[in-house]
Amino acid sequence: MSANRDLQNNLMMKMFENSTEAIFFFDAQGKALSLNPAAEKIIDADVVEHLKNGAEDAVCRTCRGYTSETDVQSCSDCFLSSSHPEDFSSFQVYLETKGKGAIPYAATFHTIDPENGIRVFMLRDLTTQFETQKKLHQNTMMKHIIKAQENERKRISRELHDSVAQELMSAVIELRTLKYITSDTDVLNKADETKATLTRLLDDIRNISVDLRPAALDDFGLEAAFRSHFKRIEESFGLTVTFTSDIQKKRFENEIETVFYRVCQEAVLNAIKYAQVEEMKVYLFEKGNLLQLIIKDEGIGFLHGGNPIGTGLGLYGMNERAELVHGKLEVFSELDKGTTVHLRVPIRKR
Repeated sequence: MSANRDLQNNLMMKMFENSTEAIFFFDAQGKALSLNPAAEKIIDADVVEHLKNGAEDAVCRTCRGYTSETDVQSCSDCFLSSSHPEDFSSFQVYLETKGKGAIPYAATFHTIDPENGIRVFMLRDLTTQFETQKKLHQNTMMKHIIKAQENERKRISRELHDSVAQELMSAVIELRTLKYITSDTDVLNKADETKATLTRLLDDIRNISVDLRPAALDDFGLEAAFRSHFKRIEESFGLTVTFTSDIQKKRFENEIETVFYRVCQEAVLNAIKYAQVEEMKVYLFEKGNLLQLIIKDEGIGFLHGGNPIGTGLGLYGMNERAELVHGKLEVFSELDKGTTVHLRVPIRKR
């Protein structure tokens, strides 16, 4: 029995000395009796000295309040002297720490020796958990924002196609009927000019509609959307895109397909703006459990000294989209040596 108790005492001492959690012992009056090395490590030396000397309110020198039902940081009804100690079996508290300012801790405070009123105060750093939760919240919010943007793009695209474009087409057809109504040369010439203007406007609206959200992406998938996009790029800018794909008609999660299309769209636009090339190569393929996209040109590049020419917002947006689907985006660009954009995303076939 004695040997077992000695073992328990030895283990308890090792836990006290080697625990990563900060441990404080207090008497019934709230004076510190002892604190472990982990506690001493996070608190300023003068506060540690006051705690070791049993000074009254020594904890107040480092405590910045606990989180209550009404306040993020509160000192009312302090856990050390609370008339309801059961409320502090598990709570969150902020401590002023060495060189880190006030940081949050998960705390427990309970009596371990009722006869002598000895209580233990244990702290576990929550900084990592808070950062993880913050990142998760940011990613979730960003996904909602991008989804809302894509839905709004889709709505506007359909509105342009189904309403505005159709009205313009009706106007063009009505202008064509003028030749059956009048033989006035001036009227007919003016009608032809107006018809040409409306036709150009109709083409512009159709292009804007497709840029906002191509119907091919939703209806037929990435490969069809890419081929349609590259055809329009060649017609509008004279840039030839050599496209190679091995996914055929395979479909993937809507979020992943959207990311790949938007990244490619932005990369090709950057090449048109900065690369000064007449040809690009785009590869879309699966390898293992990754869907990959490689976009290459041999232009003048758009990174100089590691910094992008232009605002850099396009690159930022590409990286952000890739991260939201747990992907990785790499951009290699040197002046006069061209640019390669490589996107890799883990996939599950839809």
